[in-house]
This record gives sequence, structure tokens and C-alpha cells, in this order.
Amino acid sequence: QVQLAESGGGLVQAGDSLRLSCAASGRMYAMGWFRQGPGKEREFVVGMDWNGRRTLYPDSVKGRFTISRDNAKNSVYLQMNSLKPEDTAVYFCAADAKILSTGPGTWDYWGQGTQVTVSS
Repeated sequence: QVQLAESGGGLVQAGDSLRLSCAASGRMYAMGWFRQGPGKEREFVVGMDWNGRRTLYPDSVKGRFTISRDNAKNSVYLQMNSLKPEDTAVYFCAADAKILSTGPGTWDYWGQGTQVTVSS
């Protein structure tokens, strides 16, 4: 059983930046981030495959959020810039042993989530 440990959430103002980190206890093919705002469904934020050749971003975060990986540390990072109040959510790290996809139901492992709150 792979465990994911997230860190880096917090309270920031609109326009600020924040960096989330996630460390996995084992090596995973795909790693990424989802988020779930109050009263909303879990939403795909970004994902990356093992060697970084394939990265997926929805339009809502493209140009503002950047994912990176350190495979030596089994870790993935999410740099979030120009944060907006609508980015407020619990952010979940996710990992999958075989595929990279945008659907939450296809990912094998999940972190417990870290709260990101953006005030206006």
C-alpha cells in the first residue's frame, strides 16, 4: 500500500503564490493533484507521467499552476501562482501505478488533503 503525504497548504491572499508538496512511499507512474471546493465534486488540477513527457492541465489552471517531480524522492510539487478565491479547496495528491488520466476514479492512491484558502 503506497502512502502519500502532502504539505504546503495555507491561507493566502488573491494574487499570492503557494507551493504544495507530496511524497509517496513508493515509485508511481503518474502523480498529480485534484481539488475539492465546498459543495463541489473533486476536480482534476494537474497530472504528470513518470518522465515528465506528458502533463495534463485543465484550462482553469493553465498558465498559473506548474507541476514538477523529483523521482529520486518519489515526490511531486505543485507551484500555484496568481491564486484566485475560486482556487479555494482541499487539494489532494494522487498517484497511479499504470496510467495518467483526468478522472478521479482511475487513480490508485490518495493523500489526506491539504487546505488552500485564498482570500479576496
